[in-house]
Amino acid sequence: MYAIIETGGKQYKVENGDVIYVEKLAAESDETVEFNAVALGTDGEMKFGKPYLSGVKVVGKVLKNGKSKKVTVMTYKPKKGEKRKLGHRQCYTKVEIESINA
Repeated sequence: MYAIIETGGKQYKVENGDVIYVEKLAAESDETVEFNAVALGTDGEMKFGKPYLSGVKVVGKVLKNGKSKKVTVMTYKPKKGEKRKLGHRQCYTKVEIESINA
């Protein structure tokens, strides 16, 4: 059994025991979080919600919050002597899927 969940404006296909990295959630380590299921797949069957399935919740445990590796961006304008170096580190939450309650 697998479910497709939505969080942070993205959708993820998850099964029991999966570890996923999602956009930062307002939860501390070792807290449980619930996600709404957009679709549910079992033995060749698919159920879709409009927009979410009623009565289906995906429960996960927050393992840690952190930042990803730095992405460096350089911009310049030729013949003007103008250049700029920027860096960005995206925040994430590491979640382990504990159960799919259907």
